[in-house]
Amino acid sequence: MPFPQEFLWGVATASYQIEGSPYKVGGGRSVWDMFCERPGAIRDQSNGDVACDHYNRYVSDVALMSDLGIPNYRLSVSWPRVMPDGVGAINSEGLAFYDRLLDELLAKGVQPHVTLFHWDMPVELYLKGGWLNRDIADVFADYTQVIVDKLSDRVASWMTLNEPQCFIGLGMQAGIQAPGDRHSFKQILLAGHHALLAHGKAVQVIRARSAKPARVGWAPVGNPCIPQTNHPADIDAAREATFNAQEKTIWSHSWWNDPVFFGGYPQHELRVFGSDVPEPRQGDMETIAQPLDFFGANIYMGDMVCAHPVTGDPIPAEYPQGTGRTVYHWPVTPEALYWGPKFFHERYGKPVVITENGIGISDWVALDGKVHDPQRIDYLSRYLLALEQAINEGVEIDGYFQWSLMDNFEWQEGYRFRFGLVHVDYQTQKRTPKDSAYWYRDLIASNGAILHPEAL
Repeated sequence: MPFPQEFLWGVATASYQIEGSPYKVGGGRSVWDMFCERPGAIRDQSNGDVACDHYNRYVSDVALMSDLGIPNYRLSVSWPRVMPDGVGAINSEGLAFYDRLLDELLAKGVQPHVTLFHWDMPVELYLKGGWLNRDIADVFADYTQVIVDKLSDRVASWMTLNEPQCFIGLGMQAGIQAPGDRHSFKQILLAGHHALLAHGKAVQVIRARSAKPARVGWAPVGNPCIPQTNHPADIDAAREATFNAQEKTIWSHSWWNDPVFFGGYPQHELRVFGSDVPEPRQGDMETIAQPLDFFGANIYMGDMVCAHPVTGDPIPAEYPQGTGRTVYHWPVTPEALYWGPKFFHERYGKPVVITENGIGISDWVALDGKVHDPQRIDYLSRYLLALEQAINEGVEIDGYFQWSLMDNFEWQEGYRFRFGLVHVDYQTQKRTPKDSAYWYRDLIASNGAILHPEAL
């Protein structure tokens, strides 16, 4: 069966990964500019100073999207490009860039879906404590107001924060992403609480000031658990393991999403996290639990579990030997796009939008001048077939945004891995649509029907 008639097909990018650094053109520096200066922080010693030069090439990039038949584009706004210090003075040229970008998108028939924060916090705010400073929530609300007042007459949907598990967990606990800190679990839970407050306050601003009706959500990430077999005991174990952390971990789905959708931290995690849990102030949870229109989910893989043969409790299960792996060594688990949306929809009762899904591989321009990436086509086909199965079984799924439109700066990995439908030559900035780009064009045009060639 084809996907729903109004299904949102799109692609996604992030500001720091493609635009080029804002401080080169009147903006401020972000924590990623700072992090890239640390020796050894980036695997190939690169940075986002130029990246894909999208800031200067957005017109041709939007034209390319149009040529590829892409109807929806998830982009993020660079906070330091618009407000160099994160608060106070506005860089009018930085704000004007997004104004022009949205106009260009709409002129080419592409609907913009805007993410307010995709990891590039202004350095000046970091120096004032960043997410550990409770004031960050109000500062983020002020920034949101600037963006909403300027752009909301043209935005189809908003996402507040992208992957708080990463910018808090990988950036502030593991130290492998910006800003590169290593705080205690107690401190990162506090930082996470402030991030949730920022999310809630941003939603309030969007609802109060948007110039046109728009859908509002956010985009957490994490590996849903997938059952080793379809036995009911394994399915129950996977559902339990998806939402009940067995250790102190920032990767708990319920820790982030229960406050947003239910207005309280999950009881199971409260017991496991113990004295590290922050004490919310009066009104905090009500602020965090603003009504949302969809559950955004960045899903790349799943963790396999099974039921203990005696207790039925979830226990880790091994992937079958020889399971496919990406260049990140992430297992290829298409079932994640079935079980993840299913479990999230069951628990939170909101339509699910896959806000990111894709594969990082090593591809290049062949001697014939084309980029042949059959593994990406196969990967996306498998994952989308799993997503389609969930839809056919009644899970409400409204859209899918492939990561990513083009190859880009892939955070601590630099430019080593390629996630794009479009190849970027970083020396010349030449764009070359890959085989997968044309396949995705045909997929969108058929509303998913080409996943079933036997039916065409």
